[in-house]
Amino acid sequence: MKLYLFNPDSDLALANNEENYIAPASARRMAQDLALLPMWYAGSDSAVLAPSAYNADFLKRMREIFPLQVQLATEPELPDYAGAEIVPWGWNPSIRKYLLKGGISEDRLPDSRLLGKYRLLSSRLQAVAMTRHITGCYPEYTCGEHYLIENSADCERIVSAMHTCLLKVPWSGSGKGLNWCLHGLTKPVANWCERILKEQGCLTAEPIYNKVKDFALEFYSDGRGEVLFAGYSMFSTNEHGAYTGNLIASDGQIEEMVAHYLPLKELVLMRGSLCTELAAIYGNTYTGYLGVDMMLCRQEKGQGYVVHPCVEINMRMNMGVVARLFYDNFVLSGRTGYFNIEYFPDNEALRVRHEQDMRDWPLITESGRIVSGYLPLVPVTPKSCYRAYVRI
Repeated sequence: MKLYLFNPDSDLALANNEENYIAPASARRMAQDLALLPMWYAGSDSAVLAPSAYNADFLKRMREIFPLQVQLATEPELPDYAGAEIVPWGWNPSIRKYLLKGGISEDRLPDSRLLGKYRLLSSRLQAVAMTRHITGCYPEYTCGEHYLIENSADCERIVSAMHTCLLKVPWSGSGKGLNWCLHGLTKPVANWCERILKEQGCLTAEPIYNKVKDFALEFYSDGRGEVLFAGYSMFSTNEHGAYTGNLIASDGQIEEMVAHYLPLKELVLMRGSLCTELAAIYGNTYTGYLGVDMMLCRQEKGQGYVVHPCVEINMRMNMGVVARLFYDNFVLSGRTGYFNIEYFPDNEALRVRHEQDMRDWPLITESGRIVSGYLPLVPVTPKSCYRAYVRI
């Protein structure tokens, strides 16, 4: 038996690295609204930890339409899963404490030593080393430079020399911890760097690329030394770099899109190199999904396109894997669509949009797979501010 839970604040908790960490209100709201999301990627005969209100009825309705073999587990029932395999969105000290306090056996949870390793492996500094390796192997088809900033002198020298750059903290939430430095080392930038250096010890600077598309290669580490390719993800971000949604499509369809910019043979070779390198770094330590974010970039002066091979490494479950598995298991072959996470400042606006989408995009299914239409992936309740949905 496996017990899945959605803790989207995992990266923030790792940055804090304290077992008494308290997530921001927005992250707590998201965790509650989207608690049932793991039902779409959980294995057979598994359970998803979520409050019973609204979620039980929603799960029952979805099981009538789709071949779902998961059950609901509530917080008071945690002791019943004391010996289960726990599958969170991501590991950190605070989720370990929560599960231990809830009744999960200590031997089913990573100890503090292993969590320390997870934190190091989750740092953006891993992407720095990986980028250098892959760009060294495929210089003709890749781009990607990172500069390590370890003190104020580094910050002044590197930012002043680059003038425009993207600064990144080692640990932060997806799309967070970024500072778009567009006017050199201004006072606000210098103050921000000072704060990050005190809190996390270092940060990185990289050029701002002429991005054409975001995509990712998803992998799975078995914890026994092997890392396997798990599929492609093509996703979108907002102007600040925060995730907004995924394309729902087959791996073949995504390969065709990437091949407009990069020879497919080179992509496959990079994929193999990433498998090898990820296995050496994560294979014997971590069990779970790994997402390597990439971006296709336009070169200057019409010289064609290159790929940034490792913008970030997400050592946890991620929305790209959710979209990949949802397509593979619940969408009619050949169809395309979108998987989105949306935030609304008030519940009424969310409910109006949800009801409008239900009318405009009626759901049509065939043998447990979506042919077309709108499907909310979690219940929309009178308290919801977040929704997760697909539209095919």
